[in-house]
Amino acid sequence: MAKNHVAQSPLERSCSLASLDHKLAMAKTSSHEGVIAGAKAAALASILAAIPTVGSARMVPWAKANLNPTAQALIVSTVAGMAYFIVADKTVLAKARRNSFNNTSNN
Repeated sequence: MAKNHVAQSPLERSCSLASLDHKLAMAKTSSHEGVIAGAKAAALASILAAIPTVGSARMVPWAKANLNPTAQALIVSTVAGMAYFIVADKTVLAKARRNSFNNTSNN
């Protein structure tokens, strides 16, 4: 009779409790760094987006007629949100890539 061989995932191959704790700690660290970097980027992006948005709403005739305060706030918050998620994602992915290269060289 043929034996059923099921391929094991990398997580099942290195299934020690210490290894899983280390991986969890690294994931928490990288996500925390991503949150911090994203918040910094969002703060900077909101300032850099608010200045030309509010300035153009005061001086440019088309913007003065069409961009009410709600539209201005929507523009600034959209830029801040995009900056947060892009920078946080890139930070977490860079940290994960760095950790995966370090782990493969140790094995």
